[in-house]
Amino acid sequence: MTKLTLFHTAHVHVDTFNTLAPDAELDHTVREDWLARAQDGIDEVLATEIASAIQAADGPVLCSCTTIGEVAEAAGATRIDWPMMQESAKIGGPVLMVYCLDSTAEPSEALLRRAFGEMDPQLTCLKLAAV
Repeated sequence: MTKLTLFHTAHVHVDTFNTLAPDAELDHTVREDWLARAQDGIDEVLATEIASAIQAADGPVLCSCTTIGEVAEAAGATRIDWPMMQESAKIGGPVLMVYCLDSTAEPSEALLRRAFGEMDPQLTCLKLAAV
C-alpha cells in the first residue's frame, strides 16, 4: 500500500481522514502556523516553506487547506477541494459557495472559476457567503 502524506492546517482533520480511510497508510503533517501566517496572503518565505515541505514528502501528497492550496498544488500536492469544484462545474451554475475564513474565499473562487473554465467558460456564476 502506498503511503499518502496529508498536509493540514488544523488538527481536527487528522481524525477525519483517519476515519475516512482506516486501512490507508496516512502520514499527517499539521501546520497551524501556515494558516495563521497566510491570513493576509502568502509571501515568498511561506510559499518556499510550504513547497519545500511538500517536495520533501515521501510519495503522493494531499493538501486539505484551501488557503495554501494553490502553493501546495504548484509544489506537487493534490488539492482536496479540486474534485468538488470539478463536480460543481459538471452540474452547472449558479453555485453558492460558503466559506469559514476570509483567507479561503479568493482561492476557492479561483479554483471554482478554473473548474468552470475547463467545462464551459460561460458558466462562471457564483455567490460567496461567509459563515
